[in-house]
Amino acid sequence: MHEWALAESIVDASLKAAQKEGLKKLTEINVGIGELQQIKAEIIQFAIYEILKSSKIDTDSIKVNIKTKQSILSCRKCEHEWKYSDMKKQLSDDESESIHFIPEVAFVHTRCPNCGSFDFEIKSGRGVSITSIKGEK
Repeated sequence: MHEWALAESIVDASLKAAQKEGLKKLTEINVGIGELQQIKAEIIQFAIYEILKSSKIDTDSIKVNIKTKQSILSCRKCEHEWKYSDMKKQLSDDESESIHFIPEVAFVHTRCPNCGSFDFEIKSGRGVSITSIKGEK
């Protein structure tokens, strides 16, 4: 259900942006999803189309593109960088699930693979954003 709430927000924000830009017809929505969100592109894409349909919008004319942004983490102590996909293998299902809902929980379940420090930053790959919309005036 988390994905549906995100999809609803994406549709709402896209429609408001289209209206603000004076677009009469929305033709494309481009979305970036951080890897830490652990959302499957096909699930969120399906949810977006279903929400658009329920809004009585012609979904045949709208293309929804989802791009997953790789998560890069960086240790503040030793400056080592690593990918979330590398550390995910070491997480339990419960830990992975908690990061899915609240990406900042990664700070509880993760440490630098180089020095073991908990003091790191998420440099990229967190959150959900609409990267662009396209339409016709």
